[in-house]
Amino acid sequence: MSKLQLRAFLYQLAAFAVLFLLFRYLIAAYTGLTGIWIPMTAFVIGTIIGPKFQAVRTKDGEKLFMKWLFIKGIKEIG
Repeated sequence: MSKLQLRAFLYQLAAFAVLFLLFRYLIAAYTGLTGIWIPMTAFVIGTIIGPKFQAVRTKDGEKLFMKWLFIKGIKEIG
């Protein structure tokens, strides 16, 4: 695993963790869901809403890219 692949993994993990915790709190506070349905719903929403990070080898070297539902296209962040 290269340095950029590790960075992409850590960014992905951090983004998902923040969104999961945020949505878990919001779902618990503002909906009538109980039990296992709170984290399950937060997991699904966090997975769909979260940005996707990927390290790609190009002819210019390895680069880090991000794709997100709220941003048009793919953005280079590396």
